[in-house]
Amino acid sequence: MSDNESLYAERSQRIADAVALKETDRVPFIYATRFWSAALAGITFEEAMYDADKAVEATKAAIRLLQPDAFTPSVYAFGPTLEALDYKPMVWPGHGADANATFQYIDGEFMSPDEYGEYILDPTGFYLRSYLPRIAGAFEGLKHFPEVASLSEWPFIGAMSAFANPELQDSLKRLFAAGEQAALVGKKVGELIAEMKAEGFPIAAGGFCKAPYDHFLDFMRGSRGGMLDLFRHPEKLQEAMEVAGQLMLRNVVAGAQRSGCPYVFIPLHWGLDGFMSSEQFKATYWPGLHKIILHLIEHDTVPCILWEGDCTSRLELIGDIPAGKAIYWFEQTDLVRAKEILGETVCLRGNVPAALLNTGTPDEVDAYCRNLIEKVGHGGGFILDGAASITDEAPRDNVVAMARSVEKYAG
Repeated sequence: MSDNESLYAERSQRIADAVALKETDRVPFIYATRFWSAALAGITFEEAMYDADKAVEATKAAIRLLQPDAFTPSVYAFGPTLEALDYKPMVWPGHGADANATFQYIDGEFMSPDEYGEYILDPTGFYLRSYLPRIAGAFEGLKHFPEVASLSEWPFIGAMSAFANPELQDSLKRLFAAGEQAALVGKKVGELIAEMKAEGFPIAAGGFCKAPYDHFLDFMRGSRGGMLDLFRHPEKLQEAMEVAGQLMLRNVVAGAQRSGCPYVFIPLHWGLDGFMSSEQFKATYWPGLHKIILHLIEHDTVPCILWEGDCTSRLELIGDIPAGKAIYWFEQTDLVRAKEILGETVCLRGNVPAALLNTGTPDEVDAYCRNLIEKVGHGGGFILDGAASITDEAPRDNVVAMARSVEKYAG
């Protein structure tokens, strides 16, 4: 076994042991970001969005500098793909946002509450003919896509005439072009992952999933519409979330298995303190998320759940999962408190604050990381990271201080 192969095995095992709540030789550190690597390389965020080669080289440089135990291949060079789609729910560097501002999601209402029934009956048909034409110009012609699920025999054959529609043909051509752009980025990211593996660096996630409630608020109903649905349409919302949860789980396990990385990243947005009551969380949010967590664990994958915000009031509830099988990555929740409540159940990850990384000194960052390592890392079950990954604006020396702290201090 080569030195790099040994490093890869050592880093992978260190993270696996942390997840299993075993004491490790030191606390693992994971590198995740959006555009910090671009800033490090001296290129604009816009360049990183539109030039996959530059984005990949910047990511390599950041990984080699920080020497993490695992990394997220944060290459967002999908600017050409998004433009080819005429994608509406987002602005990004060079397209609605400053050349050095990160992408921003538009909190839009792209589905009306009276469409829940259509979604529940035929989610694929609803996506093709109703939802997708609203979020991207390239999909507009799909409103003419035949309703094939209702057809058989000669009516099915006759319905193929829909593909003679010029608007549908135009959309398909535009989607071919967007697909080619996305495939180019995917190929380069795959090459990046393979090259970093050869140098001894594992990836931090092999799959992606969402909480069913977040699925609707993030992409379809918007925050206002989704929150109102808790009161006005709770039964339809619940039924739709059941369908969405089943659909999301169809491919996520297989995707993680294909990647060779068992960790499934699940960012959470709308179920935290401040967005819904504890009663609503218990009744509406947690059941769907809980089902996804258990499914992933039962299929030998590891949910890595990013609680984006404060979820202190949820800590007593969210420990209802098998011990040593998941990662809870907390952004604002007090990790020392979380360790007291969840330390025998789940591996904790985080949570060096963005403000400290952006405006503190290297010594202040080092001291904060030392406190986390000694108090939260004690006995195992802790991974050091930023509160919600490494901020784009963080000075180089602050991030290096964070990365090096795991080598200096024992849990």
